Amino acid sequence: MKTEATVSQPSAVPGSPLLQVSGALFGIIAFILIIAWIAKRFGVAGKTAAGRGLKVSASTTLGPRERVVIVDVEDARLVLGVTASNINVLHKLPPAPVTAEANAETPADFQSVMKSLLKRSGRS
Repeated sequence: MKTEATVSQPSAVPGSPLLQVSGALFGIIAFILIIAWIAKRFGVAGKTAAGRGLKVSASTTLGPRERVVIVDVEDARLVLGVTASNINVLHKLPPAPVTAEANAETPADFQSVMKSLLKRSGRS
């Protein structure tokens, strides 16, 4: 009498549930990373510090870890000394005069950004 040995199938055959789930997971992660890159590239990201009323208007390096920075806040401009371990207020300046350029720099909403992107690509 002959006995036949059974050969077990490898678990990672084409169409196996493990490969399908892994592929779907990889696809979802890739999709999320691509969307995040596109959002960052076209400036559709969320509120930045400038949107909250804080803007660095000038900066200069004094040494390897020391800087002097002028920061525009809502009601004043601050001259700050920045080191690796602390930040010191060196001087307080009056607020910068409001110009037409400053009003033009307001962040655009999603709808206007999409319209401008579609117009650039030749679609309307």
